[in-house]
Amino acid sequence: MKGSTAYSSIQKRGLHIGLLPEMAAAVNPSTPIVLDHDLDVLPDAGRRLTVAQYAEHVADLAARLWAAGVRPDDHVAIYKTPGADHWMLAAAVSRIGGVVVNLSPALDPATVAVLLERVGRPTLLTDGTKFDLLADLPLTDLTTRVITSAFDRPGAISLADLAGAPRVKPVVRPIDEAAVITHTSGTTGIPKLVVHTPRTQGIRLVPQWRLLSLLRKKETVAIHVPFVHSRMVAAMSLALLKEYPVLLMRETDPAVVAEHLLTHRPALIEALPNSLMDWEGLTEDPRAPFGSVKVFSSTFDAIHPGTMSKLLKASDRRGALFFQIYGQSEVGPAVGRAYFRRSAHKANGRCVGWQMPLGAAKVRVVSRDGERPTEQNPGRIEVAWPGLAKTYHGEQERYDDNRKGEWWGTGDIGYFTRFGCLHMLDREVDMIPGVKSSLEIEDVVLGKLHELSELVVVQGPDSEAIPVICTHDDKPLDPARWREAVSAFPQLSDPIQIPEAELPRTATLKVQRLALAERLKAQLDR
Repeated sequence: MKGSTAYSSIQKRGLHIGLLPEMAAAVNPSTPIVLDHDLDVLPDAGRRLTVAQYAEHVADLAARLWAAGVRPDDHVAIYKTPGADHWMLAAAVSRIGGVVVNLSPALDPATVAVLLERVGRPTLLTDGTKFDLLADLPLTDLTTRVITSAFDRPGAISLADLAGAPRVKPVVRPIDEAAVITHTSGTTGIPKLVVHTPRTQGIRLVPQWRLLSLLRKKETVAIHVPFVHSRMVAAMSLALLKEYPVLLMRETDPAVVAEHLLTHRPALIEALPNSLMDWEGLTEDPRAPFGSVKVFSSTFDAIHPGTMSKLLKASDRRGALFFQIYGQSEVGPAVGRAYFRRSAHKANGRCVGWQMPLGAAKVRVVSRDGERPTEQNPGRIEVAWPGLAKTYHGEQERYDDNRKGEWWGTGDIGYFTRFGCLHMLDREVDMIPGVKSSLEIEDVVLGKLHELSELVVVQGPDSEAIPVICTHDDKPLDPARWREAVSAFPQLSDPIQIPEAELPRTATLKVQRLALAERLKAQLDR
């Protein structure tokens, strides 16, 4: 089977992550998969696998889950210590017809309890570490059964004890039924459970399949995204079907990351914007850990132009580019644009891209006040295509409120330029009176003050715009340099400096702006 043939099959029959490893092994069984960490569920598997071995492990884990009592249509919530085995376990659940419910390991027990209750007594697949964290929850009431993938605990079914279970035939879920459930980032409260079907997952591969065609050779792809995120489904699917060697990364320490990049020399890196910001210092490493990278890719949030420029200049590849995709868990990739070495530093960070070619999403901007949306009067950004998520599990009314026919409201505010570029200014809930775009201010100021590691502009208790700043190594910021950098933004209050570790973040490292604003309000009240 060729990769293009497998891809065509996915477009017709949908993407079933339980079948994907086997399909990829049929394309090329020797494609390597390298990990920067050990697999808790398979401690003897090692860190270097072939796709054929990977597929064999998934089939083995599927057999163990079947022996543990999981059956087709069962919902299986996976909440475990971060690791690549999360994705393997998700594929194993899918392989026997179960519905995967991916819960971020960053979620606190109270939020996990709410989501388990919303799903309706699913099987909980966890490990000893997370099981202990949930000790105060009534798991007997919230779940049908508890299975441990590692570090077993009394009262839970151990996957390790089920090694050697008889293999079972794959079960293919209907193309338009729930297959994988992920959750939103939770920047505004309890995350929403987003339902993906085989059809919607397959459709989302279309625009990204074309992006990977930029890599002419079968070079290594480094993936550093949360293993629970819907983006992981697309990233792994595309890399394996294209026969690219894969480096799956969990570690965030720049020193550790540098060693892996130097060893494996990836041609493409997909990572969170905040991870790339944390790795900026590696651009000055004389060993050139980014020297082999042809394509940098990020899809979770807009990234600051200064960061893109530094990364591109650190690449030794001719024609290196940074490809940014704007989207959401509910819509997948909506628009995208490429940035290049000579111009990235001059880019407008609010320009998130153009609508992609035929087969991709449609995007429009809808007026909020009856007037035509413009830069001075931005409107609501909406997206339409068959790749939209099917629903919010357990919250159909909430989903329906956000959808108008084929169009989905993203919750973002922006406008189209006369050249067709979509500018995203802010989340509607984060807008501050008298501020055109908090994100734009952050882009500009971060570009001027390299001593800042993070800047977040939030609304204060009196509707004022408060800049919250963090510096490298928490060093004090020179007030004169700050005043000069923000001279174009007189609406800003005096900055409040806090350690970056105190910023409330989501599982994808986005700053929870509303939570930060509430925290500041409480501090100011005291």
